[in-house]
Amino acid sequence: MKQRSLGEWLAYLEQLHPSAIDMGLERSQNVLARLALGKLAPRVVTVTGTNGKGSTCAFVAAMLRAQGLKVGVYSSPHLLRYNERVLIDGQEASDERLCEAFAAVEAARGDISLTYFEMGTLAAFWLFYQSKLDAVVLEVGLGGRLDTVNVVDADLALVTSIGVDHVDYLGDTRELVAFEKAGIFRAGKPALCGDLDPPQPLLDKAHELAAPLFLRGRDFDLESTGDSWHWRGKTAEGGRVALRDLPLLDLPIENATLALQAYLLMGLPWDAGQLRQALLDTRITGRLDRREVRWQGTRVELLLDVGHNPHAAAYLARRLAASPVKGRRLAVFGLLADKDLPGVVEPLQALVDDWAVAPLDTPRSRPAAELADALTNLGAAVKSYASVDAALEGQCAQATADDQVLLFGSFFCVAQALEWLARQAPEG
Repeated sequence: MKQRSLGEWLAYLEQLHPSAIDMGLERSQNVLARLALGKLAPRVVTVTGTNGKGSTCAFVAAMLRAQGLKVGVYSSPHLLRYNERVLIDGQEASDERLCEAFAAVEAARGDISLTYFEMGTLAAFWLFYQSKLDAVVLEVGLGGRLDTVNVVDADLALVTSIGVDHVDYLGDTRELVAFEKAGIFRAGKPALCGDLDPPQPLLDKAHELAAPLFLRGRDFDLESTGDSWHWRGKTAEGGRVALRDLPLLDLPIENATLALQAYLLMGLPWDAGQLRQALLDTRITGRLDRREVRWQGTRVELLLDVGHNPHAAAYLARRLAASPVKGRRLAVFGLLADKDLPGVVEPLQALVDDWAVAPLDTPRSRPAAELADALTNLGAAVKSYASVDAALEGQCAQATADDQVLLFGSFFCVAQALEWLARQAPEG
């Protein structure tokens, strides 16, 4: 029998289940039991939140790897290659290993129907277990309580932030969202929250489970001094620890603050120099991601960001306001139809001089005409394009060396920009 390629496996997974999203744990729990994996690693960390999950996972993994530990990281979605979702010791899982993992899950599931995400998550678990890791860091895909990642019991559960997003699945209030995200907490195991105003359901869940709760602003926090920042945290025994004069980072220091508290609770060596360097070296493609391209003889600075909800847009706006450009800021913007359009554009409208909008390469895209109408009603200068590529080329064509092209609004938007960048041949 011919072995499936990774592309063939992914196409097969897309048609396995009648719906792309089908919240619930029973199917995955049954298949996980059949796989009989046991604990994935001696240290298991789960991370949920409205925004900041990816960078928090990356910070935690970087600090663990700085101690010489072998670490697995699972995240979603991917930008260009499915392999990005499964990292083992800092490297993307190979096509061959992913195919092997899918085959193992396929053999175990029998007549149980699994979604694309459920199959992928269980395949990542199988790979991590086979790789004999020291730690795994798992990013929750959607919500927490009913997300497939939640079929494993974590030693530490982290909630980065709580905002309203995915209302069809998580509810339309912060209280409802907090209830879903607190579903990753486990009895007696540390629970951490980086949101400065956690809704009551999250606090109630930690109390119900007798889970030691570590809150930003109470148990750990940061203090920014302009050109550096300080961190303070609390050990499991209640002792105080501090790191001073930390370097500014390309990724949000709020998420580094949460990651440092998680690392502290693991009882591993605390070397300030190693921790500083690990944080400084952490990068994530598509998150405050600075690039450069030469377009028609001009050096153009690009800033790519996957921010696609009001919480992420407000954070991006704060970062842009703190880093003004000499010239103009020219935006390329695309958004999915189920996202809060006014909530995303309003924080950024005053920071952008010129907008280019385009549809995304997915049936879920919001039409460019709707994006343009919303921006025009805010008094913005906006032009519509047929594609993200065309919008990028239009903004690069009018950019000077003092301008910045900001591309944001969706993983799809950033993925298309990365593919466009890869096609640009260096000018001689």
